[in-house]
Amino acid sequence: MASTSVWDEFEFDPRSAQYGPLRASDADRDVVHRVLGGAYADGRINREEFDERSEAVLGARTLAELPVLMSDLVPVSGLPARRSPPAQDAVALQDRAVAAYRADVREAAWGFVSASLICWVIWGVTSAGGFPWPVFVMLGTGLHLMRLLVMRADQVEEQRKRLERKERKALEQQQRGPEPGSEDNS
Repeated sequence: MASTSVWDEFEFDPRSAQYGPLRASDADRDVVHRVLGGAYADGRINREEFDERSEAVLGARTLAELPVLMSDLVPVSGLPARRSPPAQDAVALQDRAVAAYRADVREAAWGFVSASLICWVIWGVTSAGGFPWPVFVMLGTGLHLMRLLVMRADQVEEQRKRLERKERKALEQQQRGPEPGSEDNS
């Protein structure tokens, strides 16, 4: 079984000067966090270094800031990775769609818990024993969470299609070349 490069996990290769100025996504930061977590688990970096690099990952705004955080952990040199074969590409796309779905579920769960907790505290402080109005907040935020959980397959498929469109658009743009007037005049 051929191993894939960590650079293949990024939507756009952060080593490429073409993509370096792009904003880093949460998925991009997750890739770096996985590499750092693996290096820490293997004993290649200590806890202090792991914490320091993790903070830097959270603060990274562009893709160009990410390779330096892993430069001594994974090979950085060489040409940016080419597109994977279609079968591997489809698996990677599905994995990214599932990761995006999980992030949506985490966000919905956090919204449900935090909004409910805040409302119940306010209710307890101001009108304990009165009408339990925080139930309506729980219903509103809980319905969204339940929709995500019940319709998992549909949500993952929707994420996969969105990522597929995004990749197709990026590939078309790459094939067209740089837009006129977008080149640096250095």
